[in-house]
Amino acid sequence: MSALGDVVCTLPAASALKARFPDCHVTWAVDPRFAGIVEACSAVDEVVRVKPGLRTIPSWPMPFDAAFDLQGLLKSAICVGRAKAPEKLGYHWQREAAWAFSARVLPDPTSFHVVDQYVDVVRAFRPDENPLASDVAEFALTPQDGPLETVREKLAAIGVSGRFVVMNAGAGWVTKRWPPAHFAAVCRSLGQDGVPVVFLGGKGDQAAVAEVLDGLPPGTAFDLAGQTNIPELVGLVSLAAAHLGGDTGSTHLAAALGIPAIGLYSITRPQRSCPYGQIERCHYDPAGLGNILPEPVTETLREVLR
Repeated sequence: MSALGDVVCTLPAASALKARFPDCHVTWAVDPRFAGIVEACSAVDEVVRVKPGLRTIPSWPMPFDAAFDLQGLLKSAICVGRAKAPEKLGYHWQREAAWAFSARVLPDPTSFHVVDQYVDVVRAFRPDENPLASDVAEFALTPQDGPLETVREKLAAIGVSGRFVVMNAGAGWVTKRWPPAHFAAVCRSLGQDGVPVVFLGGKGDQAAVAEVLDGLPPGTAFDLAGQTNIPELVGLVSLAAAHLGGDTGSTHLAAALGIPAIGLYSITRPQRSCPYGQIERCHYDPAGLGNILPEPVTETLREVLR
């Protein structure tokens, strides 16, 4: 109920419930801004849009077998607290008194990635009943036909056809943003290879994208930041040959869709928050993102494209 990346990384919890209990009905409460992500997940049966606030969080009329708080904030905790369920389990990092509404589930010692830690919470429900057959998380995310066609039309309108790479020059925190000049350098290199770049993101990322595009040769990179809704964003990423970005929502989205994702990390540890299953494609420097140079990042992209 706070960020796109958090929603994406939590999808495997729903998939794990469906794998363990195929006939179960999964109801998901989500911030309306990110409902399009959950609606594209085949493991979720019902999506309830919840605008965070004491007056807007619902009192659930139906009983549940279990309720899970995978965010650990007061707004998510109240959703769980108002549910009629004999078991209420929560992600281990419980803040803002979330501990008062659900039982804390410690992750398995082998679960380094946040995705696996979320799945551990639903593993704790009836742990001896129908254990998961695989330790690999499944996102069950598929782009919807209508938004996918709209994205194809938008790409055609800007002159992009064939293979392309999507990049995200923005992030929720300034400290998670790679320098625009570094993005521009990678764009130039890919342009020499004949691979165009399409920038995505929200309206808040448009200034960062404009700084990257300034001075680039025509036809090298294109701007769709702020021009796609969430279902269209899913479609756009699904069509790309690769994704480049920092620790931000679209990086996790690419991994969820099975798209090669090159992650750039500094203040967050890749072991916990890299694009799931793709840590070998990450570039990390704890001293600062600016120390990650364009050349090795470009080579990683070229390896993926080859």
